[in-house]
Amino acid sequence: MKLPGQDTPTVYLIDASIYIFRAWFSLPDDIVGRDGQPVNALFGFVRTLCEILEQSRAAHVSVAFDTSLTSSFRNEIYPEYKANREKAPPELSAQFKAAREFSEALGLHSAASETYEADDLMATVSHRMREDGFRSCFLTADKDIAQLLEGDDVIWDFARRRLITRDTHLQDVGIRCEQVPDYLALMGDAVDNIPGVKGVGAKSAAALLSKFDDLEDLYTNLAQVEAMEVRGASRVMRALEEGRENAFLFRQLTRLHTDAPLTDPDGIARRDPDWTHLGLLIDRYNLGSGFADRLRQAASFG
Repeated sequence: MKLPGQDTPTVYLIDASIYIFRAWFSLPDDIVGRDGQPVNALFGFVRTLCEILEQSRAAHVSVAFDTSLTSSFRNEIYPEYKANREKAPPELSAQFKAAREFSEALGLHSAASETYEADDLMATVSHRMREDGFRSCFLTADKDIAQLLEGDDVIWDFARRRLITRDTHLQDVGIRCEQVPDYLALMGDAVDNIPGVKGVGAKSAAALLSKFDDLEDLYTNLAQVEAMEVRGASRVMRALEEGRENAFLFRQLTRLHTDAPLTDPDGIARRDPDWTHLGLLIDRYNLGSGFADRLRQAASFG
């Protein structure tokens, strides 16, 4: 897919979990390695990774992995954060580790942290690369990422073959990208077990942020809410009054960090693949000889 501003150097930031989970749920678990354990998620992820590399011809790539489901700094702020998610079964956890090993053997930068989530790692790489004149292309389906879009940055929804820009996000959601943390803090995010301000839904949150820049502006001028053309404006104002503390608490959860520690932060440029290691991985996970040909095709770039 051709990106707008193609002449601008671009770093591609891949949210590995999205593609690993999709493969886990969509591919049969009778795809197994030499030890008889499922490798369906690994197979689907590497196949998708090859497609991304082939279509983008990316020279700068970072693949972010989530390893902080219960140990994120957000859990310290709000213990119920993501408490609704079940822990991945051992046979899937093993495939996450294998997916990272494959990514690194392909010559791609990978990032993981016990404290910061994949979104924070992507945000950090994007921030650092922007200082060197790069724009970012985020491969994810996570709505939180929109807060990172600046200038010519895009979100590439790979499965739906569409690009999300600052302009299209404003058209679709009705808020500016930088308002996403405030928006999610107000309306909540069921996926991450963030309840939001009770009594404020998506439409109300968008209407509020079309008038006020952020939570600070909203609460400084809270009395103006009652006169807004919002359904149940008086009720919404009371809900905001009662939920003031929660609104600011939840924004600490929805705001992404750009200062996460990275291993090899200067190694975002793609390296030559380690074909010996890749051959061992293909054999270990019983992916077939044709898989090596696919990897070689994806390995060419620039």
